[in-house]
Amino acid sequence: MSDTTRRSRKLFTNRRGGFSLPPYGSFNLGDHVGDDPVAVERNRQRLADAMGISRDRFVYMEQIHSNTVTVVTGPASAPVSATDAIVTAEPGLALVVLVADCVPVLLSDDTAGVVAAVHAGRIGARNGIVAKSVAKMVELGASPENIHALLGPAASGERYEVPESMADDVEKHLPGSKTRTRQGTVGVDVRAGLIRQLYGLGVRHVNTEPSCTIGSEQYFSYRREGTTGRQAGVVVLPEK
Repeated sequence: MSDTTRRSRKLFTNRRGGFSLPPYGSFNLGDHVGDDPVAVERNRQRLADAMGISRDRFVYMEQIHSNTVTVVTGPASAPVSATDAIVTAEPGLALVVLVADCVPVLLSDDTAGVVAAVHAGRIGARNGIVAKSVAKMVELGASPENIHALLGPAASGERYEVPESMADDVEKHLPGSKTRTRQGTVGVDVRAGLIRQLYGLGVRHVNTEPSCTIGSEQYFSYRREGTTGRQAGVVVLPEK
């Protein structure tokens, strides 16, 4: 029997190839960081054109570093309010997560037809945003063993230095995240903790784009630059 399941699309952007001027140069997709709104909209339209998806099918979030997960059932004219993960079973919607050091997590169960985009910063990851996203997908018919997780460019443990008390707190709630930086100081590796958590939840298909946003100038990094733009992770459940 042939496998007729249609595969979801996942991608991550970087800071290259857009219209924004420094310090947002140049493919900034964040409309909340002080950039020229016209440039941001041109960048968002370029993303839509490159993916071959109508601009109005892109769903953005008002990200607040929470552990709130929201189900979306159709296009949204404004960012989904006060949430850090969006989940859908609606084909053709492009779910977007914006980051500049936090971990963008894209989840899909192509058999069940459910996808999610998750903003997993240190606080949200510590408070279970990814686990709650997987649980919400399961409510919509997904199975952990069929979920594919793709984690994108983010602050690496080698460069993400924090006070030891903070690292201990994150480690308590997200085991596997406490680490040492390249300078030998205490740090956190949110991606490492999330990978461990995903396997513990029964997710077996986990991939990572390992680039460090702090260390690579191909990406926006809040910790490196302060005032800066946002790159995106996008996941789309294909049309039937």
